[in-house]
Amino acid sequence: MAEGMRYLLGLDAGNTVIKAVLFDLTGQQVAMSAMDGQSSRPAPGFVERDLDELWSNARKVIRDCLHQSGIAPGQVAAIGCAGHGNGLYLIDAAGEALLGVQSLDTRAAGMAAELTAQGDAFHAIALQKPWPAQTPTLLAWVKRHRPEVFARAATLMMSKDFINFRLTGERTGDISDMSGAGLLRLPECRYDESLMALYGLADAMAMLPRLVGPSDIAGRVSTTAAQETGLAEGTPVIGGFFDVVSSALGAGSVRAGSASIIAGSWGINQVFSQEPAINPDVFMVACFGPGRFVNIESSATSAANLEWYVREFLERGGHHDDPFGYCNALIAGVTPRDDDAFFHPFLYGSGQGAAFRAGFYGIAGWHGEAHLLRALFEGVMFEHRRHIGVLRGAGLAVAAATLTGGGSRSPVWPQMFADGLNLPVTVAAARETGALGAAIGAGVGAGLFSDYEAGAAAMASAATRYVPDPAMVAHYDRRYCRYLDLTSRMRGFWSGE
Repeated sequence: MAEGMRYLLGLDAGNTVIKAVLFDLTGQQVAMSAMDGQSSRPAPGFVERDLDELWSNARKVIRDCLHQSGIAPGQVAAIGCAGHGNGLYLIDAAGEALLGVQSLDTRAAGMAAELTAQGDAFHAIALQKPWPAQTPTLLAWVKRHRPEVFARAATLMMSKDFINFRLTGERTGDISDMSGAGLLRLPECRYDESLMALYGLADAMAMLPRLVGPSDIAGRVSTTAAQETGLAEGTPVIGGFFDVVSSALGAGSVRAGSASIIAGSWGINQVFSQEPAINPDVFMVACFGPGRFVNIESSATSAANLEWYVREFLERGGHHDDPFGYCNALIAGVTPRDDDAFFHPFLYGSGQGAAFRAGFYGIAGWHGEAHLLRALFEGVMFEHRRHIGVLRGAGLAVAAATLTGGGSRSPVWPQMFADGLNLPVTVAAARETGALGAAIGAGVGAGLFSDYEAGAAAMASAATRYVPDPAMVAHYDRRYCRYLDLTSRMRGFWSGE
C-alpha cells in the first residue's frame, strides 16, 4: 500500500457478528475480519451477550484487519462504528460491564404492554411507542426486576457505544441510535426529562451518555486501546450510527425520498425525509442530523427465519458445505403456483402482537423442501411489503428501493422483492454496507468529505438492478391478499381466544 494513502476503518457490531472493514477513499474494500460471538438465553425470551467478549472480539478483528491490509496504523484517517439498535448495554462507574441485552430479547413484553396503556403520550414526544426490546423499556424492566443492577448502573449504551467507550474512554451516544431507541424528543433530537418520566425512569437521566452527532468526533483512540488493537493512538473515532442508517448510507441511499430495505436478522424498511412522519402507525423515526430523518418500519421477521432453518435442519447434520446456496438452488427450481404453501415469519414474534408465532400452512403431499423454502422466502418478503405499505400510508412516497443485508446476496430473493413490492430494487456493490456507511461517516468527521452525499458518491455504488415482472406482480398480489387473510384468522389461535 502507498505510504501517503489514507484509509477509513468501519466497524459493524451486529447481534452476534462483529466486523472490521478497511476501505480506501473510493470505497474499495482493502481488508476485512469478522468474528461470531455467542448469545446466551438464560431464560425464555432472554437473549444476552457478554460485553467483555464483545470487546475481545472487536479488538481481535481490528488487529487482524490491520495486519491483513499491511498499512501503517497512522494511515487510518478515522474510525466509524455502526451497531444494532436498541437492546440494553449497561456499565458501572468504573467502566465495568454489567449487562448486555440484545434486540431479539422479549423479556419486557409485559412492561411494554403496561407502558403502552398510557396512550399516545410516548409517541407525542419520541415518535414511537414502547416495545419489548426498546432500550428504555428494558431499563424499566431492569429497574423493577433487577434493582441491584439498576443501582450499580452508571451509563446506558448501545452496542457500538460500548466499543467506542473501550476505544476512547468516552461515554457517548449518537442521536441516530438514541432517537431510534425512543430516548429523544423529536424533531429536536435531545434528551427530555418528561419522556424519561413516562418510562418511570426520571431517576435515570444521569445514566444517559453525552449526546453527539453520528459523524462528530466522539473521542480518540486511547493508549490502552492502541496497544490492544494495533491502531495508532489519537486516531479520531466518530459517534457512529444506528446500523440501519449506516447500511442505507453504505448502499448510497440517504437522500430525502430514497428507500432502503434491509433483509437481515431484522427486517428494516425505511424512507428518508427532511421532516419526520407524524403518524402513530409508523414503528419509529430516527434523526441523524439537521433535516435528516429516517422513518422506519421494522420487525424481527426477515432473514433470521432462514438462518433458523439452516441452523436447525441443515447445519446440524452437516449435510451441506454451502447450506444457503443449497436453499437458493432448491427455490430456483420451483415454478410458483397459486396453491403453494404459506409461511408466517414470526419465529421471534411480531410488532403486530407478542403472541404471533411462525408456521407453515397449506402443505400438500406434492410439496417438498423446495416448496417450504420458497414459502419461507415469500413470507419474509410479504412482511417487508406490509411494512412498506405502512410507510406509504403515512404519506411517504416510495418509487424505488435499495436492498441490503444477508438477503440481498441471494440470487433469488432480490427479484422476489422487486416482483412482490412492484418496485425497482437495486442491490449495492458493497457486501459490507453497514461498515461502509460507518466509514463514510468517519470520512465526513475527518473532513475528507463535505457531507454524507459527497461521501456516498465517492465510496458507494450499485451492483445490480432488478425490475418487476408484471406476471409475477399479479401472482404475488393474489398471494399477499391470502397471506393477510391467513394472518387475521390466526390471531385468535395465537392468543388462545
